[in-house]
Amino acid sequence: MRIEASQQLRIEQQMKLSPRIIQAMEILQLPMMALQERIDAELESNPVLDLKNPEVDEEAPPAEDDSFDDRGEKPLVVEDSNGNEDDFKRLAQFEAEYGSESIQPDAPYRRARAGSGERDPKMDAMANAPAHSESLNEYLLKQWAFVEVDEPIKSAGRLIVNFIEDDGYLRTPLDELPGRTNEPVTIEQLGEALTRVHQLDPVGVGARDLVECLTLQLQVEAEAGRDVSLETEVVSRFLRDIEMNRLPQIAKRTGRTVEEIKAAIENISHLNPFPGHLIGGRTVPVISPDAFVEIDDQGELIVIMSDGNNPRLTISPSYRRLGKDRGVERDARQFIQKNIRSAQWIIGAILQRRDTVRRVVEEVFAVQRAFLEHGPEALKPLPMVDVAAKVGVHVATVSRAVSGKYIQTPRGIFPLRMFFSGGTTTAGGEEVSWDAVKVKLKEIVDHEDKSKPLNDDELAAALKNNGIDIARRTVAKYRGLLAIPPARKRKQY
Repeated sequence: MRIEASQQLRIEQQMKLSPRIIQAMEILQLPMMALQERIDAELESNPVLDLKNPEVDEEAPPAEDDSFDDRGEKPLVVEDSNGNEDDFKRLAQFEAEYGSESIQPDAPYRRARAGSGERDPKMDAMANAPAHSESLNEYLLKQWAFVEVDEPIKSAGRLIVNFIEDDGYLRTPLDELPGRTNEPVTIEQLGEALTRVHQLDPVGVGARDLVECLTLQLQVEAEAGRDVSLETEVVSRFLRDIEMNRLPQIAKRTGRTVEEIKAAIENISHLNPFPGHLIGGRTVPVISPDAFVEIDDQGELIVIMSDGNNPRLTISPSYRRLGKDRGVERDARQFIQKNIRSAQWIIGAILQRRDTVRRVVEEVFAVQRAFLEHGPEALKPLPMVDVAAKVGVHVATVSRAVSGKYIQTPRGIFPLRMFFSGGTTTAGGEEVSWDAVKVKLKEIVDHEDKSKPLNDDELAAALKNNGIDIARRTVAKYRGLLAIPPARKRKQY
């Protein structure tokens, strides 16, 4: 066997993304709230970035003060005589630009902003942040502290409370709990403690399944003097039959009428299957629209970008001058210049994001204008590739531009991606999107005779009568997406 080394030359093409392009793609894909967080992070990490003063004309170039370079080198001596007015002017100039803390030697450092009258968005966000809400476990432990039981039961109860989940259920079996703690507890102690935990507020907490949760709530109503014997029997024996809408069978097996069963089910529907959700705050996503779309009095389509898209970032003039000042140490000047380039990239990426999203929104609503006038049933098929061709970008860029973005319209706030979909052609030759088909399907179900609900074949026939010819399996698919039960579960007796 012979081993040898050799050299070869070949020409090939490779596509490599520069850091600037990668940053632009990341910024483009960020939703509005994430963009604000990214801007706050950049403001903290990059000292040359600042916020523009909204009261200053953006078109006017920043005034260059030739005296800036040496005013800080002069000794600042303020005497009582009237002959040192220049010193007072310099003092006022420092205070106006950097804040009053800059002339107090013991004052903590605070970063100056271009607009001294502008509110700090990070401080506002911290001030507006909701206070920490009490969790369900904390709420239950406070109640458990006042329960008068022996210490072993007390310890067992604390252990149970700590394993209750946010919705109020105890899904960990009791026989597994002793292995989760260093305290000696027995199954008998846990069982006795669980009985006392079931008496805590909210009613039904600590239940191990839905039947137990509803039964605990019905027991409280029974103690209050209400006759809930039928409701208790239905919950304990016929929950599956209720799910399948078998009311006649339940009536036959209980010896009651269908009307009595319906009244019992109505009472059961007022119980809470997730009592833990009554306590503690659940995270609710905040939606901030990227653009506002409306039609003016002249019938023209208006697209207004959200102010959040224009964070009014700028580069501090002081750092610009320091970056050009040859008197500054070389390392410090290079550090400033590097941060200035980084700031220019982030500002350019944000402006590019704003422009791309605006152009995509304009092209989308040039096609989906009827949505603003007639609602979701007027949506038309709109492939993403068509918008990419009109905007003049790659389809992947459009995909990033619509990812996580929301649009506020006269009909509410909707995800931008909703306006992109395939569709079908009606009998009249008009193209409708699949979302419009879903709206029509739901409308048919809402107006059907509930005593004789339509099955999937009949729903397909009803859609065909409205000019939409689709297969039964497609009807079943979209019925499932709309969370519409099958006909047997929609029937009302």
